[in-house]
Amino acid sequence: MVERLYLYDTTLRDGQQTQGVQFSTDEKHAVAAVLDELGVDYIEGGWPGANPTDSEFFEDAPKTRATVVAFGMTKRTGRSADNDDVLAAVMNAGTSSVCLVGKTHDFHVKTALGITLDENIENISASISHIVGAGREALFDAEHFFDGFKANPEYTLRAAKAAYDAGARWVVLCDTNGGALPHDVRGATKALIEAGVPGDHIGIHTHNDTENAVANSLVAVAAGARQIQGTLNGLGERCGNANLITLIPTLLLKEPYASQFETGVSMEALKDLRKASRMLDEILNRVPNKQAAYVGASAFAHKAGLHASAIAKDPSTYEHVDPSVVGNSRIVPMSNQAGQSNLRERLSSMGLDVAKGDPALQNILNRVKDREAAGYSYDTAQASFEVLAREELGLMPEFFEVKRYRVTVERRRNKRNEMVSLSEAVVVVKVDGVKTMSVSESLGPDGSDQGPVNALSRALMKDLGRYADKVADVHLTDFKVRITNGGTEAVTRVIIDSEDGQGRTWSTVGVSANIVDASFDALVDAIRWKLVRDGAET
Repeated sequence: MVERLYLYDTTLRDGQQTQGVQFSTDEKHAVAAVLDELGVDYIEGGWPGANPTDSEFFEDAPKTRATVVAFGMTKRTGRSADNDDVLAAVMNAGTSSVCLVGKTHDFHVKTALGITLDENIENISASISHIVGAGREALFDAEHFFDGFKANPEYTLRAAKAAYDAGARWVVLCDTNGGALPHDVRGATKALIEAGVPGDHIGIHTHNDTENAVANSLVAVAAGARQIQGTLNGLGERCGNANLITLIPTLLLKEPYASQFETGVSMEALKDLRKASRMLDEILNRVPNKQAAYVGASAFAHKAGLHASAIAKDPSTYEHVDPSVVGNSRIVPMSNQAGQSNLRERLSSMGLDVAKGDPALQNILNRVKDREAAGYSYDTAQASFEVLAREELGLMPEFFEVKRYRVTVERRRNKRNEMVSLSEAVVVVKVDGVKTMSVSESLGPDGSDQGPVNALSRALMKDLGRYADKVADVHLTDFKVRITNGGTEAVTRVIIDSEDGQGRTWSTVGVSANIVDASFDALVDAIRWKLVRDGAET
C-alpha cells in the first residue's frame, strides 16, 4: 500500500534566518510560486508581526495549491491564549494552518523560559486548543526534541503528546541544534509513536550541523514520520536545514521510498528541480554549488578516461540516476588527463561526431595539454574547450573580429564628496567588414561601479551588428581569478560563468600575465559559444 508523504517548505521562514539572507516581499512571492509549481504541500511564509516583510506577505498572501502556513510560538505563562498578543498576531494572519514552536526539553523550560514543567505543558495544550477551536489546522514544532529526549525522555514525550492530545494535526520533531545522528532520530521517533502519537501525525525538522540533515529526515520517515520539513538548497540558520532539493528526488527515485510513498511532486515537475534551485541562487545573488547533489553542474561530470569510456557504452555504469530526470545534464570534462574516449564522448555531446582514429582528435588533445601547461583549465571551462575543439576541426565561424580594446578605472569624488570608482571600456570590433566602436561604463542600478570586467562585457556586447540581439540576454554570474605562477612572472587565470535567458549556463577561461587580457579572452569565448550554440549564421 502506497502511503502519502507531506513536504513542508520553510525557506521563507527558517531559510531567512541564514546569515546574510533577507527576502523582500516580492521575492517571497516569487519563491512561493516556484514551490507551488514544484508540488510541496505546505509553504511556511514567515512569522507575522516579527518584521514588516513577513507581515506584508500575509496581508497579500499568494493564492497557491499548497497550504500557506503562519509561524509563531505558544502562549506565554500568565496569559490566556485569547489574550496573548504574540499568538494573536499569528492568528490574525488568516491562514488556514498555523505552526507554533514550543519547548520540549526540560532544560530550556526551566532555564530559558524560567517556568515550571507543568506550566509549559499547559501553554502547549492551551495554544494548540486555541488554534483548533478557531477552525485552523494546528502544527506543533517540538523544539530541541532530540536533545530533550536524551536528557529527560519522559518529559519530552509528554510535551509532544500534549500537543497531539490538544488536536495538533502534526507534531514536528525538531533537531534544533542539529547535533542528532540517525540512530538518535530513529529511536526517539519510534518512542513517540509507542507513546501514542501516530506516525501519520509526526513530522521531522532537521538541521545540518553534522551533515546529517537529509539522512536524519529519511531515517525519521523509515521510523514512521510522514511529514518532512526542509528548505530549498538547504538554506537555514548556521549550517542550514534539510535540503529539499536533495530529499525530493531521493524520495521519488530511490527505494524503498519510491515504491512505498507518494508526494505532491510529480515526475514531470521533478524536471524543473534544477531550475528551482537556480532561481533561489539568482534571488540571493549566490554562485550555485557545483557539487550539489542532483542539480549541481558537477553532479554528472565524468572526468576520468575510464569513466567516460564506460559512460559512452551505458550511462548507468557511473550515474545513479538519469540527469535529465532532475533537469540536469551530463558533462565529460576535458583536461590534460583526458584520452580519446573522453574526447569523442565530449565532442558527441556537442553534436560533433568524429571518427575513431581521426588525426584531429590527437591535435585537439595536444592543444589542450599545451594550453593547460600554460595555465588554462578546461576541466572547469567547457565552453572554451568547445570553442577550441571547433577551431581545430575547422567548424568555428568567425562571427566578429576584435580590433582593439581599452579599459580605464578612475577614482573621483561624487556629488556627496565621496571618493568612488568608475570603470570605462572601449571595444572596437569588425562585423561583416564594418568596424564599430563601443564605449560603456560599469554602473550598477544603484550607481555603484561594478568593475572593469563588467565594463568590458557591456562594451563588447553593445554593438555586434546583426549579432547584438542574439547576445542581449547574456549576463555574467561569476568571476574567478587564480594566480598560477608566483613572483614577477605571475600568470593569471580567469574563469567566467555566464547565463542566458534560456537558463543555460556555461564557463569560459582566459590566461595572461594581465588580468584584463585574461578576462577579455574569457568574455570573447563566452560570446562565441553563445552564437555558435544558437546557430547564428555568418
